Amino acid sequence: MVVTHLDKIQEQCFDWGRERVQFEDNNNHNEDYDLLPDEQEYSSNNQSISNISDSKCKNLFQKYTIVWRNVTLFALLHLAALYGFYLIFTSAKLLTTLYAIFLYKCGGLGITAGAHRLWAHKSYKAKTPLKIILLIFNTLAFQDAVLIWARDHRVHHKYSETNADPHNAKNGFFFSHVGWLLCKKHEDVKTKGKNIDLSDLENDKLLTFQKKYYLILMPLICFILPTIVPYYYWNETFINSLFVATFLRYAFTLNITWLVNSAAHIWGHKPYDKNINPVENISVAIFALGEGWHNYHHTFPWDYKTAELKYYFNFTTVFINFFAKIGWAYDLKTVSKEMIEMRVKRTGDGSHPVWGWGDKDQPKDEISKATIL
Repeated sequence: MVVTHLDKIQEQCFDWGRERVQFEDNNNHNEDYDLLPDEQEYSSNNQSISNISDSKCKNLFQKYTIVWRNVTLFALLHLAALYGFYLIFTSAKLLTTLYAIFLYKCGGLGITAGAHRLWAHKSYKAKTPLKIILLIFNTLAFQDAVLIWARDHRVHHKYSETNADPHNAKNGFFFSHVGWLLCKKHEDVKTKGKNIDLSDLENDKLLTFQKKYYLILMPLICFILPTIVPYYYWNETFINSLFVATFLRYAFTLNITWLVNSAAHIWGHKPYDKNINPVENISVAIFALGEGWHNYHHTFPWDYKTAELKYYFNFTTVFINFFAKIGWAYDLKTVSKEMIEMRVKRTGDGSHPVWGWGDKDQPKDEISKATIL
């Protein structure tokens, strides 16, 4: 159904009040799924998300059930990150800034190559040494244990843009970016999450180990060690180490991940499937290590590249292919050119790139109407 009236937006905003953030239930995730409300079906002719005004929902903010602890923690984190950004230009050593960027890349790979492409989508397989590296990187990113992250992401793909989607982008940019972490979960998210098969993840001893000891591993790997290293090894001040290498790096990594859920569901082209909201967003792809080719990814979620092209602003694919060469990554799944071509012609919006005159994807009407001097 097309969202066109304020009362419908009010209903959506009220739905947010039933959201629940992951931070609130680290020790009780499996108990979240008890009820069985009806699934809201996705309609392909829904209005573009960008037309849903966040301001209207902000006016109805009192209707949300806010988790104020999370609001406070995220607000403090971002204030600390802003101070860290200031310190980069005033007192922090260049090596500290480069170290923070390095950690952001490592943590990002823990999400993109690890929780996302390996464990959530099973788009390739990894041997134990690579799994351990990715688990360390994933814990550095601090976006919950892989078991929880992958569960929510499978629900996101299975029921994308419905009430069962944890960060339903139809609720607007703010909600899909960070708002979903500030409110209680919709009951559909809990119910549908219970129906998702997680047996492969639950039988992985490394993943169960991470989840069991997450509250010990996460502070050590995400906060303590990143702060100690610059302070100890190149005599950086404790304040600069804490606010630049830890708080700024962590907040930046979070927001880059969140942009995949928000910006990459709003602004961009849909060359593979015009009937879904995810789009191709090059800016997100650059900073999110290749995760911005989102229209392709939601069309072919099992492709390990999450994009048609291997190395076009896709550092995660470079990472996976390197480990494939040394035998640590294997069974890499990808989509054939023929399958892509068929899908582009059947459901694409006509924005699939062409290399020039005569490309097989060049529209026939473009050729017939072109002026040749």
